Amino acid sequence: MSMDRVRLRRLKHTEAADLDVTPFMNLMIVLVPVLLLSMVFTHTTVIDLNFPTGQAASGEFDPEAVHLEVAVYADRLVVADGRGGVIKNVPAVDGEHNFAELSLVMQELKRRMPEKEDITVLLQEDTSYQTLVSVMDKVRSYPAVQALDVVQAELFPVISLGDTPAGEQSVADAVKPTAGDKS
Repeated sequence: MSMDRVRLRRLKHTEAADLDVTPFMNLMIVLVPVLLLSMVFTHTTVIDLNFPTGQAASGEFDPEAVHLEVAVYADRLVVADGRGGVIKNVPAVDGEHNFAELSLVMQELKRRMPEKEDITVLLQEDTSYQTLVSVMDKVRSYPAVQALDVVQAELFPVISLGDTPAGEQSVADAVKPTAGDKS
């Protein structure tokens, strides 16, 4: 019987030497697509913004020197620097305000001035409540994807409200696109 035990031990010993990699391969097959899906792909867009010129010509702006404003008119949204300088004019598309472009402009402004947290929304008397809420939503945050979850990334959370200038013949009208202008 001792010979049988020796054979049995040798048989068990050789079986233990075999390594089963199937569970590890299954793990890799699951892990690789999950890691690829969790990657954040950046969208590169170029937005033409007219920043105020001044002492900081190197592209760095003092967030205290620039007072951002979004003026809501019936046919456009105007992003300005608070001193009459228009940063971006966002015309309405098919009679509706272009909130998607406003969001992109706000994201670009936040990228250039990450410390800035306040903005002023200027409204006309006949501005609808829904338009006010939509503008406030777009200047406050935007949806961003982080690790397979959609989160609200902060833009300008401190919002002040005011009235548009009484004379609509302001700098905002000077950049209002005409019928022949394709910009």
